[in-house]
Amino acid sequence: MQDDEKKKLEEIMKKNEETTKRTTIILEKEEREFIDSLIREGKEPGIKPLISKMLDVYRSMMIYDWRFPGECYCGISRMAFINVELINILINNIPKEKWREIGAQLGEAAKVSMEATLGIQTANREKWQEVFKRLRVQGFGDFYLRDKYILIKAPFVNEAEIWAGFLEGLLDIEIDIKTSTAPFVFEVKEKAVEQIK
Repeated sequence: MQDDEKKKLEEIMKKNEETTKRTTIILEKEEREFIDSLIREGKEPGIKPLISKMLDVYRSMMIYDWRFPGECYCGISRMAFINVELINILINNIPKEKWREIGAQLGEAAKVSMEATLGIQTANREKWQEVFKRLRVQGFGDFYLRDKYILIKAPFVNEAEIWAGFLEGLLDIEIDIKTSTAPFVFEVKEKAVEQIK
């Protein structure tokens, strides 16, 4: 009987050794002070959750190819952290009648990037949650699908026409704009809904 218990205990210990590895990280004084300040200010609950969050962001954004500060690639696309104000300056210098067309071109470029990098067929409605997650991770805003409506909360661009074109180019659909200010609501046209089904 004791031998059986001993074997069970050895098996349990062996499993624990395989699944969990202890890691020690030595931080510079300034790095540790920064982390401590985040915890003290309530921005992070602790060092372990902070590191887990950083790894999740790293995986979600696919920033495995961070060559040096300022040059980061997500698959085939170079990523840039840019002020929304700079995007607004660009938008304000494009004639309004071109916004939907420009949005469609942006959507098509995002479609190619997601299909080539992640293998997500963006026109497939069953994949839209994955598409919306990718857009959220990249800072585009929060996207929701409700029946035949697409909602965008906290968008980084505040022009409905650009978003309409973007969604049409990205998802290969036709939509109507239901609200002209954020949070945006877009209705997927019936013809497009039937094609998607």
